[in-house]
Amino acid sequence: MKKLITLLFASTAFTSASLADDIVVTSWGGSFSAAQWQGTHVDWIKKSGHNIIPDTYSGGLSEIKAQVETGNIKWDVVDVGMQDAVRGCDEGLFETITVDMLPPAPDGTPASADFFENSLTDCSVPSVVASHIFAYDPKHFPNGGPQSWADFFDVEKFPGKRGLRSQARPVLQFALIADGVDPKDATKVLATEEGLDRAFAKLDTIKDHVVWWKAGAQPPQLLADGEVVMTHAYNGRIFNAVANEGRDWTIVWDGQVYDYDHWVILKGTKNLEAAKDFVIFSTTTEMMINQSRYIAYGPARRSAASVPVTFHSNDSINMLDHMPTAPANMQNAAQNDFEFWADNSEEIDQRFATWFAKG
Repeated sequence: MKKLITLLFASTAFTSASLADDIVVTSWGGSFSAAQWQGTHVDWIKKSGHNIIPDTYSGGLSEIKAQVETGNIKWDVVDVGMQDAVRGCDEGLFETITVDMLPPAPDGTPASADFFENSLTDCSVPSVVASHIFAYDPKHFPNGGPQSWADFFDVEKFPGKRGLRSQARPVLQFALIADGVDPKDATKVLATEEGLDRAFAKLDTIKDHVVWWKAGAQPPQLLADGEVVMTHAYNGRIFNAVANEGRDWTIVWDGQVYDYDHWVILKGTKNLEAAKDFVIFSTTTEMMINQSRYIAYGPARRSAASVPVTFHSNDSINMLDHMPTAPANMQNAAQNDFEFWADNSEEIDQRFATWFAKG
């Protein structure tokens, strides 16, 4: 898959100069970008006659803000987390995308009712439901592996290095969940000074046992290399390693924090109409179903989320079993509270950075 996507990207870049209204679509790279390419991008290229020049980034708004403020727009469409979609919209970084632009479900259900609750914004359209989970390598635990975030934080019962993303969200939530807080209440607790103290105190208990990562491709590599015995990760990254690379790893869904990935269009792009057409096309029911054949992120439309599909290269893998939105996987889950993080991330991130720097 990696070789295929590299060739496709190279081909796209080679032919892009000859087509008008080519768009640069920026995402997270790895198996996710590969799934987006195969699941939606190829079909849009065929439909529109335009081309897509893919790019990758590590998230956040800094690069987007710099492009918009200088007027030097290099990216037309970007895949962002919901928190950044809300913040960027508030800061005027994105073009408006109204829900009436989006087509209904195949049965006629309007888009406003077909997309999951609390997922649409004024400047973005959700495409997938992704999840922060943790996974472990069973070979390190012959007597049974960890089953909860409490186990993840139990270094005596489950010894070994564990991986965490070097970012406050959602690591502080995991710390509170491990300390007995209901996943749905974690951000409410974080909203208090006592709650923040409690989360950092819990992190202190495993700080010496953590390998910190930044990019989504790192957790599977850390597991594969044996640098950690368990790690926080994006569920799609772990699924890709299991389905495409034959890794015998186990995902722990208990306490998962799920989030929506959104397509946004940078304010001031010269390719606005093509960018809008791409976003609208790639978030139809049909395209969401098609993309779910390539990666285990749940579609953001109700009309697509319950459609049974199998993995594109292995019909024995039922993708619904591996989605964050599967009923069995949602029993003790929480949606990322994007409003909380949009309002509080700057202050909490600063405190996390100070704590992190202490070593």
